[in-house]
Amino acid sequence: MIWVNGRLSTEGEAQVSPFDHALLTGDGVFETLKVEGGVPFAVRRHLERLARSAAGLALDPPAAGEIREALAQVVAANEVSDGVARITLTAGPAPLGSDRGPAGPTLIVACGPPRGWGAAAAVAVAPWPRNERSAVAGLKTVSYAENVIALRWARDRGAEEAVFGNLQGQLCEGTGTNVFVGVGGRMLTPPLTSGCLAGVTRDLLLELGVAAEADLPVSALADADEAFLTSSTRDVQAISTVDGAPLPTTPGPLTKAAAEAFRDLQARDADP
Repeated sequence: MIWVNGRLSTEGEAQVSPFDHALLTGDGVFETLKVEGGVPFAVRRHLERLARSAAGLALDPPAAGEIREALAQVVAANEVSDGVARITLTAGPAPLGSDRGPAGPTLIVACGPPRGWGAAAAVAVAPWPRNERSAVAGLKTVSYAENVIALRWARDRGAEEAVFGNLQGQLCEGTGTNVFVGVGGRMLTPPLTSGCLAGVTRDLLLELGVAAEADLPVSALADADEAFLTSSTRDVQAISTVDGAPLPTTPGPLTKAAAEAFRDLQARDADP
């Protein structure tokens, strides 16, 4: 069952215009949430980020309460115990071109099974940089072609994730992850000025005090004592190799501490 613009329908019945501007130009934003025990995690933070991304594209999202209700109905209708839910907000039907149409946004809420990430991931450093000065830097848009290409490139090389530097040669992020690097007993992650997305898991770990922000060269990842990836569906996932070379410890003590702190947070608060 899928929610589209106020109506809960089966996948076969759900309708989105073939002229939707997200389909034509990638004009839309989205959020993916983890669902455990039938409860989506960190809904408030995801809706706040959805609103920030929408504002960056000059889109007007529905009220947070309406999106929460749609999310609750989709999770209940599909009897999701453990899985993922996705909220997508598009610019709606539009002419064939870059201009938007007058119809207004389209809201879609859907769900799926758990992603099933492994305990550790091999990563490869992508040959293409993130543009930290882009008009959409830091926004979670549906324009994911760059990520699709980089992820396919990494998979062709036996890696699970591709990691980007930015135009300044600084470490930025993965295709769908934030990156944390352990150096000299400290866990560090690139600041938002690097062009990375403000990941929900990333922000929570920073608030828990298990990591800090710092500008890092791309080479810091391969030179790290330990490292990990974060995302809303994988939580904390250790990095095992970088471009085929193993890191000294997988998972390292800082990675274990971060994973434990995050699990404790989830256990005591479903919407931190």
